[in-house]
Amino acid sequence: MQAINDFILAAAGQPWVLILVLACCVIDGFFPPIPSESVVVGLAAVAATADVPNPLLLIAVAALGAFTGDNTAYLIGRSVGTKRWRWMRGPRMQRAFRWAGGELRKRPASLILVARFVPIGRVAVNLTAGATHFSRPRFIGMTVLSATLWASYSVAIGLFFGQWFEHNHLLGAAIAIVCAIVLGILVDIAITRLRGRVPDPFSEG
Repeated sequence: MQAINDFILAAAGQPWVLILVLACCVIDGFFPPIPSESVVVGLAAVAATADVPNPLLLIAVAALGAFTGDNTAYLIGRSVGTKRWRWMRGPRMQRAFRWAGGELRKRPASLILVARFVPIGRVAVNLTAGATHFSRPRFIGMTVLSATLWASYSVAIGLFFGQWFEHNHLLGAAIAIVCAIVLGILVDIAITRLRGRVPDPFSEG
């Protein structure tokens, strides 16, 4: 276990770790299986006691990656629409696209901000924004804010939970990641209930 902790500590201080964070956050903007939240939260948990990587730098890199990924998804949606590839044509994704299209017309600002915190939701919203030719300047401005909030939130969770595990970075990162996932689910449920007039696009009904 000590060897694993030493490895995590050594890796967290390497420049390539931030490149990995950037890549994960960019790809996650249009390909949700990439676990960008887990990477950011886990590294922040290590930073809580090891001071590497620098938390502010981690926020900046994660925000840049998230912004780039979201806007890449927008451009993909604008170029190919929401039915070009097979994974887009599935009933679950099509429900998400229809929901996102309706919400973008009614409350675009809150939708784009909230969707950044929901992996499948943000992909659906970003692609739909591009496909429906939502104002690109507005989308850029909103994703600057949403990416910054998301990165700050993810790092804050990691720092909070990681501080309790100074001598076990692996455990601290694991617990921080689990807590981030649970909090994300609770936030998603709370938002859905507060906005009960909006149907859940990801339900099987």
